[in-house]
Amino acid sequence: MKKSLLLSLLTFSVFIVSAQDTAVAPKPKKDWSKVNMNRSNDHLLIQLGINSWANMPDSIQTKGLSRTFNIYFMMDFPFKTNPHFSVAAGVGVGSDNMYFKDTYIDISGKTQNALTFQDVADTNHFKKFKLNTTFAEIPVEFRYIGNPENPGRSFKLAVGAKIGTMLNASTKGKNLLNKSGGTVNAFVQKEKAKRFFNKTRFAVMGRLGYGSFSVFATYQVNSFVKEGFGPDVKPFTIGLTISGL
Repeated sequence: MKKSLLLSLLTFSVFIVSAQDTAVAPKPKKDWSKVNMNRSNDHLLIQLGINSWANMPDSIQTKGLSRTFNIYFMMDFPFKTNPHFSVAAGVGVGSDNMYFKDTYIDISGKTQNALTFQDVADTNHFKKFKLNTTFAEIPVEFRYIGNPENPGRSFKLAVGAKIGTMLNASTKGKNLLNKSGGTVNAFVQKEKAKRFFNKTRFAVMGRLGYGSFSVFATYQVNSFVKEGFGPDVKPFTIGLTISGL
């Protein structure tokens, strides 16, 4: 009887110890070194967006959808201990086209020593008029990917900033009309000048998406026009990013 009781107690003790060992055993960490990380790292970003200006005076009349096109080539550096996170940096070009209604922009300062936006609705004016600015840019992103092993089917998030230097600023007017809307002359007028713009652009940016597609937004932190030479507007953009490679 005593031997049977002793044997039962010993068996029960072994069961309890085994259960405790199983309960407290730490969950093994994923060994990322054994995982195939030959993945698409979004080295190429193509962005199409709609842009506008914050702080734009009511006297400036835009027309239609102003558009942005950006293209960047970037290197992605995943964290070795956790490739859900990475840092990416690269180079590229960003181009913005702003369209205006019944407006003439004196980009070269022929009439005043400033960037002026003249309401020309009651005189001869161009049917189509736009301002184009183009920047060479260096973007930097802090990235998160939900599934590093299959980025084509994964949630993605990126926040960052970019710095750019102005390559070109120009206006283009097409088809001169009189105040009644009749055609005066079907020609194209182009002017180039960078003197009134800040040559350096600082902007913050963010992206959110799935797989190769994401929505993006950017906001220029510094002033678009030099202080004292025009309105203190700050460009911003929202749009679609296509990524890959």
